[in-house]
Amino acid sequence: MMEKPFAITLNPGSSLANRTGSWRTFRPQYVDRLPPCNAACPAGENIQGWLFHAESGDYEKAWLSLTENNPLPAIMGRVCYHPCEGGCNRQYVDASVGINSVERFLGDEAIKHGWKFAPPASKSGKRVLVVGSGPAGLAAAYHLTRLGHQAVIYEEAPLAGGMMRFGIPKYRLPREVLDAEIQRIVDYGVELHLQTKVTSVPDALKDGFDAVFLGVGAHIAKRAYIPAGDANKVLDAVAVLHDMEGSSAPMLGRKVVVYGGGNTAIDVARSAKRLGAEEAIIVYRRTRDKMPAHDFEVEDALQEGISIKWLSTIKEAGESDVMIEKMALDENGFPQPTGEFERIEADSLVLALGQDSDLSLLDSVPGLTIDQGLIQVDKGMMTGHPGVFAGGDMAGNERTVTVAVGHGKKAARAIDAWLRGETYAPPPKHEIATFERMNPWYYSDAPKTMRPVLDIIRRQSTFEEVLGGLDESTAQFEARRCMSCGNCFECDNCYGVCPDNAVIKLGPGKGFQFNYDYCKGCGMCVAECPCGAIRTVPEDN
Repeated sequence: MMEKPFAITLNPGSSLANRTGSWRTFRPQYVDRLPPCNAACPAGENIQGWLFHAESGDYEKAWLSLTENNPLPAIMGRVCYHPCEGGCNRQYVDASVGINSVERFLGDEAIKHGWKFAPPASKSGKRVLVVGSGPAGLAAAYHLTRLGHQAVIYEEAPLAGGMMRFGIPKYRLPREVLDAEIQRIVDYGVELHLQTKVTSVPDALKDGFDAVFLGVGAHIAKRAYIPAGDANKVLDAVAVLHDMEGSSAPMLGRKVVVYGGGNTAIDVARSAKRLGAEEAIIVYRRTRDKMPAHDFEVEDALQEGISIKWLSTIKEAGESDVMIEKMALDENGFPQPTGEFERIEADSLVLALGQDSDLSLLDSVPGLTIDQGLIQVDKGMMTGHPGVFAGGDMAGNERTVTVAVGHGKKAARAIDAWLRGETYAPPPKHEIATFERMNPWYYSDAPKTMRPVLDIIRRQSTFEEVLGGLDESTAQFEARRCMSCGNCFECDNCYGVCPDNAVIKLGPGKGFQFNYDYCKGCGMCVAECPCGAIRTVPEDN
């Protein structure tokens, strides 16, 4: 029988009899790396952290962890375009974790069970005015409250929610969900004043407020000159979606043409179908791969019978039709007119060409810089006027609910520091846990759970929610697909494979440590760690 090599044995009697640490040229270290899902989240959620609680079935704890960064999980679980899933390392094994699905489940559970935010630890006595009750304003107000300040929201509209209410159709975001999450923020202690317009920011600063956050959103539709007959109905998409919240739906007619290629154009066309239009056509001047709308939104529209004319532009609108000019790509890939025209029937033409923010309330504020319709802010979301902060659509090129929520949180932290005469410095970020650092052999195949979808007939004729949610079993299964990228989840692999018994278990939830007297730096623990939570460094470090 062949003898075991010296010091390469799992027998504690022999391995611990020799201090093999003197052999070492590289030393293993436990590390915490940044999961790519966390890194990709514009709202700055600790996704891996709340998934950990969800997979153990402690949903309220998962929700409380989630809402430390984002107070709107039921909303976000419906309207966020989940860039976190685009970063998920699981996609290289089978498919990304359905993070957005689990987030929605937790948000819906919180509404169902009436879960509340933990009360703030203290009160500062400071008052901060928040202008606008969209996602940026709501997030800022919530986080300011968590930090001990009194947040007061002034909203010009009769209902709160901003573009979440007046820009996102009900089939994507049911209003009872929107109302429930707004009400929880109000119940937390945020003052909400509806139909209250702010006309002067300097006056607000003199009126008992210590700081101001501006989150007025982008409610003004961009226009384009299109020759039109007097009888033709030319509308803008913002107005159409806004009117959907009224007691009577907008009258668009049997044949509706939508001009534009973003998600708003998609929303208007799909809404037109639900309002009874026999035909809804989107006209877009470029190709599908250049379309700003998300691909899954385009697919949903096509499934519902929406037609799309690519490489087309509208030249004029007649009394009962529109004239379209076909485009062709030049050698640089840019669309150019061809001189080939087509007329299509249209009872109404809806322009969905983007939106601008109403910045008139800033006219009297010194020190501000406006560039291409956006107010310029520093890293802490403060404008050029001390004490005036801004976020959301009026301060960023990427206009999504998730980005706006992230702006609100970032601004609240900066406001808190500014009120204390300090500057907020975010903690340094760890290196990202890339897939190359993972050992996917540890994880078994587990196909992604798909959300139920409303049948196509009801999708075309009602405003019922299209995309359903997961139940408890499927949500927990989906949470358990998380690979804990970059962070130890105490699988015991390092403990089991160490040939020198140099790994010490510290107990549940406490992780491990190395006994460097016996570790010879062989690297087996690194090679066998499934989540990439161990690295080796030269011994002289």
